[in-house]
Parts: sequence; C-alpha cells; structure tokens
Amino acid sequence: MKCPYCGSSNSDVVETRDSEDLTSIRRRRECSTCKKRFTTYERVENVDVVVIKKDGRREQFDRNKLRTGIVRACYKTPVSTSEIETIVNEIEQEIRGKEGIEIESKEIGKMTAEKLKPLSKVAYIRFASVYREFEDIGDFKKELKKL
Repeated sequence: MKCPYCGSSNSDVVETRDSEDLTSIRRRRECSTCKKRFTTYERVENVDVVVIKKDGRREQFDRNKLRTGIVRACYKTPVSTSEIETIVNEIEQEIRGKEGIEIESKEIGKMTAEKLKPLSKVAYIRFASVYREFEDIGDFKKELKKL
C-alpha cells in the first residue's frame, strides 16, 4: 500500500477491524518512512453483475446509480443516509447472492421498492412511479389504494 503523504510503499498495519456493514475491512496503517498514519479499506472483488435493461441493453451493475435513484425518491422524507446505504448494501448482497451474473432491472426495481415501502410511503410511491412507468394520475391512485 502506497503512503498518500510521501509515496513510500512500506507501511505497517497498526489496527484492523470490520466495517459497520461487514462488507469491508478497515485497516489503520503507519508509513515506515514518514511515520504518518492513514486508513485503507479492503473489499472482496466481486464478479461483475450484468443488468438487463427494459429495452434489452445490458450494462454493468452500478451501486452508485442505485443509490442515486433511492436518494431521489427519498428527497425531503425522514429516510436517513445510513438507511439508504443499508438498502443499497442489502440489495447488492441479494443480487450477488443469486445464481448467475445477470439480473433484470425490473427485479432490482421491485427489490428496491419493497425495501422503501416500510421506511417511507412517499419515497415508495416516487420510486414505484418511475420503476413501473406510471402514465397518469390513475396509476398513482391505484397504488395509493394498495397502501
């Protein structure tokens, strides 16, 4: 690991612990040359998951894209950033736990909507309206009656 201060590649691990979400390992390091400390995180390198879009295109799964969609749906709701991060982590774990390396975007949308539903009805409706492609007010009314 290269020191971010002096560029030396000699460092010692001073402390190791699991991250809060247990998806990475946090390591506190000390540079052998300049003696400054810095933190690194290790994650398991996963096999790339391919998302099959509605129009048939395929693209690599992007957790940032998922997070952005959830953040948009949760705008001005009581859903915290830590709850959003938990949802993103849970969905990514579920996706990577499935057999195969391909998943349809509508399946990711369904998983996301189900996780938003108990946290915020407003965020759920916002997300569902995009994911299910609501076309008019009638679609919103139907979904609201279900809630």
